[in-house]
Amino acid sequence: MNNEHTHPAHSSDQALFEPVLAAAFFLLIALYLIAGIVSNRRYKKWPMHRYLLWIAGIICATASIIGPLAQKAHMDFTAHMIGHLLLGMLAPLLLVLAAPMTLILRAIPIASARRVSQLLKSRPIRILTDPITASVLNIGGLWILYMSDLYTVMHLNAIVHTLVHIHMFFAGYVFTASILLIDPTPHRHNFMYRAIVLIFALAGHSILSKIIYAQPPSGVSREQAEHGAMLMYYGGDVVDLVLIVFLCFQWYRAVKLRSVLSVEKGVD
Repeated sequence: MNNEHTHPAHSSDQALFEPVLAAAFFLLIALYLIAGIVSNRRYKKWPMHRYLLWIAGIICATASIIGPLAQKAHMDFTAHMIGHLLLGMLAPLLLVLAAPMTLILRAIPIASARRVSQLLKSRPIRILTDPITASVLNIGGLWILYMSDLYTVMHLNAIVHTLVHIHMFFAGYVFTASILLIDPTPHRHNFMYRAIVLIFALAGHSILSKIIYAQPPSGVSREQAEHGAMLMYYGGDVVDLVLIVFLCFQWYRAVKLRSVLSVEKGVD
């Protein structure tokens, strides 16, 4: 018997906010494009692929929150897991690769950019963006969601539902940003440190998916749990593979640059 959550009232409440959310996502795309135009007046042209990455990331986040997939996620755990992959993994990866903070610092006045830079160097931001902290917030949040009654509560309370999705996105974004270090960051941990943290985070994600497969969350049928868990495991692996490739490429490029500089220093 399928014992998935069905909350039409909750879904109708969410539908009322969909136009507002859609407008907010459209605004984020517009602001990024405007920042690019302003930036191009002062510096070299902002790469076109970053615009495409930003738009693709916003589309992934939008699809997970509003529209048919979001509506179906209230009743179907597999649809919910697709939303998790889009909102918590793929969208953060695409948006991090778009380097939004770098673009903001290029677009705003110099005095404002200095203040933002000082904020990024503050102790709270330094702690939050440490890979270990970010991985605990990201993977730990998922363990709490699926191993407690929070998954049930989020389908009963619109505020909790919203907070869970906000945490899922920002935790995924901060974690991805802490691993790749594309934008300015208060810490510059070496590649080995970040690689080790990434390995443990991937292990935590994989183990959780296996537990979900064996022990469905409250209110989720075994069939749905099995489908959702496999999607979480294999779909997560695809996104994680992309993250690993980018990290390894950065590592390779840094080592190659150090080798070139060492050779040039030796010649001098």
